[in-house]
Amino acid sequence: MKKLNALIKKFRSIRFVLTVLLLVTLIFTSFSAYYKIKYWGFSFSPKQNTNVWAIEAHVSFIADGSPINVSLAIPSKNKGFKILEENIIANGYKTQKFADKITFKSRNMIGEQDLYYKIMVFDNMQAKDKLKDEAPKNIRRPDWDETTLAQAQQVLSLAQQEEGDDNIEKLIVLFNQEPLNPALKSYLPVQYNQKQKLEIMQQLLSLKDIATRISRGLNLEEGQKITPDLMLEAYVDGAWRIYDPNTGKKGLPDNFLLFQRGGNSLLDVIGGEDSSVRFSIQKSITSTMNLASRRAKLSRKDGLYNLSIYNLPLSSQNSLKWLSVFPIAIFFVVLLRNVVGIRTMGTFTPMLIAMSFVQTGFWAGLVCFSVIVALGLLIRFVMSKLNLLLVPRISAVVIFVILIITGLTFFGHYFNIKIAQASVYFPIIITAWVIERASIIWEEEGARNAWHELSNSLLVGIIVYFVISNEYVRHWTFVFNEINLVILFAVMLLGTYTGYRLVELKRFASLVKGTKK
Repeated sequence: MKKLNALIKKFRSIRFVLTVLLLVTLIFTSFSAYYKIKYWGFSFSPKQNTNVWAIEAHVSFIADGSPINVSLAIPSKNKGFKILEENIIANGYKTQKFADKITFKSRNMIGEQDLYYKIMVFDNMQAKDKLKDEAPKNIRRPDWDETTLAQAQQVLSLAQQEEGDDNIEKLIVLFNQEPLNPALKSYLPVQYNQKQKLEIMQQLLSLKDIATRISRGLNLEEGQKITPDLMLEAYVDGAWRIYDPNTGKKGLPDNFLLFQRGGNSLLDVIGGEDSSVRFSIQKSITSTMNLASRRAKLSRKDGLYNLSIYNLPLSSQNSLKWLSVFPIAIFFVVLLRNVVGIRTMGTFTPMLIAMSFVQTGFWAGLVCFSVIVALGLLIRFVMSKLNLLLVPRISAVVIFVILIITGLTFFGHYFNIKIAQASVYFPIIITAWVIERASIIWEEEGARNAWHELSNSLLVGIIVYFVISNEYVRHWTFVFNEINLVILFAVMLLGTYTGYRLVELKRFASLVKGTKK
């Protein structure tokens, strides 16, 4: 009795340890998945792609022979996008790059000049709106006379009557009314452009102690000679908020690259005339996995990435993709055998059948497997009359399986039957072993048990096939391969299960009914 109690206590302790280990690996896997998504850009979806935009700024002007100094604003701490590559084409010019601009300097240039600044950016939504904003300097109020100040106060009062979440949005709505309010119309100059309109808004908002600045950005749409859009930024609640000056909508628009934040002009040219900057944009699409190394480097988390399997050659990664899906296939086989109670020919036979179906396709694999095993069993039945020894008998079965597969492949090719051609992908040794195992069960336990176990193995193989052929499952087991640790301890925990199998519930149903009576 003491030995039995000690054994039960030990069994319970093992189950407790395995449960704790399972919970620990679940926490570790969750943290690892979060880390990969946040810093490496991985996704739960295998079809997740990233847009990569190639943006070219073409600066042109006519040099007059005097020293040239060109200043072009460039993206700095950008929200929503990260710079993948950067290239400058400026023959004969000395270039210098700063945080928010790039300068081109040269002497003795005459005539038409062309300078190019090219960048490739990709969507980096994980970092969107996560950058810290510097507080603005002292707000400069305009030096107005009493009449102009009274008009400005009147405009601000009118803005308070408009719909909007804050003072900035209300003011923008007022400026975009059609027709304009007479009081606002008399305040504005007769003719004004978009930039002048934003500058007037800045002056009005300074009376409410709201710091603002004008920014320029590009709608990322493929095209040539694209003109940057002006945006209004206001410092609200400890951060710079972006407003669309045409609608008052708050927030950074989708697929919008802030090219310049603040500053008076996008392009300044000294030593030339007729200067202009034109933008062209081209879009390409790549998978998130292809950009993982760049994302890790930009996030300064490339140390772990360089030691991961994702830094291996693609050929090695492709092999590991299939190895990574094996544990979940084993888990389902163990679950169906130990908990459901489906009796199969070993643990690995259903899994290997499923892997063969992945190579051949489901219907082709099902037909070929059935034909090969049926013919193999027929041959094995004939050979049993010869009373051969075990090793020669199995070897002969292997040879017959090879001949059957060869015949099916030739037959499929000659008559253009793709299902028959798929037989070449079946593992010969495993197929021969299945035939031999089924024939032994046939001899020892009868034909019914043999076909029952064989059909169960095929059924479990089909279930596992639909699991491992799922694109999401293959993606998760490779990209978040720590999940295999969870599967490991889950399988070990299933090994401690000693309760009834589900198929046994039917077997003992009559006893349960008798107890109730």
